[in-house]
Amino acid sequence: MSRSVLLSSVAVVAMTVAAEAQDRGGVYQLGEIYVSGAGQGGTGVGGSTITREETWTFEKQTLEQAVSLVPGVVSTQSTAGQRNETDIFVRGFGRWQVPLMIDGVRVYLPADNRLDFSRFLTSDIAEIQIQKGYASVLDGPGGMGGAINLVSRKPVKPFEGEFSSGASFDNRGAFQGWNSYAMLGSRQEKFYVQGSANYLNQDFWSLSQGYSPYPAQGPYAGSLEDGGRRNGSDTRDWRVNLKAGFTPNATDEYSINFIKQSGEKGAPLNVYNNPPSSQNSYWRWPAWDVQNLSFMSNTQLGDASYVKTKLYYNTFYNLLSAYDDISYTTQSNNGRFDSYYDDNARGGSVEAGTDLIPMNTLKGAFHYRQDFHTEWNDNRPTNPIFHSTEPKQNQAQTTWSVALEDTFHLRPNFDLVGGVSYDKYWIDKAEEFNSNGGFIYEYPKGGSDALNWQTAAIWRYSDTGQLHFSVSDRTRFPTIFELYSQRFGTAIPNPNLGPERATNYELGWKGHINPNLRGTAAVFYSDVRDLIQAVRVSPTQSQTQNINQGNFYGFEMSFEAQFSPQFALGGNYTFIQRDVSDVSVPGFKPSGVPTHKAFLYATWRPIDRFTITPSVEIASDRWSDVVVGTQAQNAPIRAAFADPYIRTGAYTLANVNVSYKLMENVELAGGVKNLLDQNYELAWGLPQPGRTFYVKARATF
Repeated sequence: MSRSVLLSSVAVVAMTVAAEAQDRGGVYQLGEIYVSGAGQGGTGVGGSTITREETWTFEKQTLEQAVSLVPGVVSTQSTAGQRNETDIFVRGFGRWQVPLMIDGVRVYLPADNRLDFSRFLTSDIAEIQIQKGYASVLDGPGGMGGAINLVSRKPVKPFEGEFSSGASFDNRGAFQGWNSYAMLGSRQEKFYVQGSANYLNQDFWSLSQGYSPYPAQGPYAGSLEDGGRRNGSDTRDWRVNLKAGFTPNATDEYSINFIKQSGEKGAPLNVYNNPPSSQNSYWRWPAWDVQNLSFMSNTQLGDASYVKTKLYYNTFYNLLSAYDDISYTTQSNNGRFDSYYDDNARGGSVEAGTDLIPMNTLKGAFHYRQDFHTEWNDNRPTNPIFHSTEPKQNQAQTTWSVALEDTFHLRPNFDLVGGVSYDKYWIDKAEEFNSNGGFIYEYPKGGSDALNWQTAAIWRYSDTGQLHFSVSDRTRFPTIFELYSQRFGTAIPNPNLGPERATNYELGWKGHINPNLRGTAAVFYSDVRDLIQAVRVSPTQSQTQNINQGNFYGFEMSFEAQFSPQFALGGNYTFIQRDVSDVSVPGFKPSGVPTHKAFLYATWRPIDRFTITPSVEIASDRWSDVVVGTQAQNAPIRAAFADPYIRTGAYTLANVNVSYKLMENVELAGGVKNLLDQNYELAWGLPQPGRTFYVKARATF
């Protein structure tokens, strides 16, 4: 093939793909992250995608629920559970090593990045992109263990809409909450507009009827939870998503987007500690709010080149309130407070790519971001004598990254990919309040840089089959908390703390075994080093340092089999082992990730319009931290749970969803989650919901 013919073919393919991209299933393509080695909408190297139809069918209303649908990813309660936060682990890497993005814009909390994945609703999400191990350097810094991206919807019809609503009931039939979603949009020849609103309100959820308070003897003596409705389990979340775009031709697109979400939640207490340990002392979050304003564009330059841009302004507002006792009415005792976080970020990126050189695709990206964090405490707000308010303390950091990725098309069905990036951050401001002296001072400013690299080989051995091998060496920078937190006087700041680093290896396959059976499989290994850990430097103080090393390794697979037009079967399985050396904590165990995890489902359509979808979620136990209060009343608990780590979390959850289409665009559904009402914990002392019933309906046009 001549040079000119090859170049012309590449250009035609590029323009065809770009034109199709604007209408692919209502997915907002400008909000997708780049996936190395993938065609439009493909998963490429080390990735999985969750569609909105899957979240609807399996009743996954929030992000941490949805990730159980794919292999290699698991959700869990945060360490010790005191903050009522869920974390997501991607092949063993948690929220500090796996960036979360909405339409390609990172949601980052500069103070500590303690994201609560339960706050992110799924009804207005077109798809959830999950990159595992290999996240392209073009998508910005921080992808040490992968990346998660929530891609919003985009209209594809001249006028379209969707309305849905549902309710849930506990294992005793009591109404416990409701949810609703509405969307209206219009796609015209050269523009589109869309607006949506999503609301989830839960007054409570109930424990399994097999739950027994600790200790079992006596009238619930020693336990803060007597069963039934879980104390402090109420949550309320809503999100509004507005979008307007201009499409002057088949390839170019310019869009303004506004997303605002607001949440509030309680914090169920550990069922063993009474009184609670200091880390779990009658907390509530009256506010957990995120707002994103962004401009995104894609401009075709000639036949074989493009430029994409992103500009954004994000805000995060968080209020944590600590109360005196379980009545949650007064905040007068020592250590009771209203803690405020008020953050914002501004930044942008430019990505450019070209196919001007035959057999070669070259892409480059530049990212720049400034994060600003403000915090203050209103201490003992209901105490008439000792009430005090701290002055606002400000921290700020700047991060930038420059990246280059080259794909060499060795043959039409074989690609070699190489990527490199240089990331750098520095602290611009680091204020702290001295409560004894009553003044604000500033820490020494820190910062560091890192070089990242990755490579992959991708062989598409057939129209439906692919093998790939990848190596990705990535880093993540420490948070302000890790740099400067004194942990109530027990820690020494370390402004020179360096980045964590992991080298991730993967050998993977995806394809069709026969026309009705397709699947994926991968073996992976991660060499993790310079992990950040608190090190004891004196009898009373510690300091965060880069001291730990580890190895994460395992196997994952998934399959989908269509046995007939009426019956299908599918599922996934993951095995993962994490070995971490920790020189500062004897007997350290990495918590939160089960060794074995599986998801199986069947879809049966006995008659037209009627579908039954049973599913099973299975996980082996996982390590969890044991945090016991020091009060005298906790002595029996300390005796019963003497080790700092415990195995918990094993479960087999049976679920079923039944749906009926009244007409092509109107569907009724209902089902049961945790059908067998299993009693289980993901973190020590924090039992999970028992049997839950739900009903819902949706209409589209």
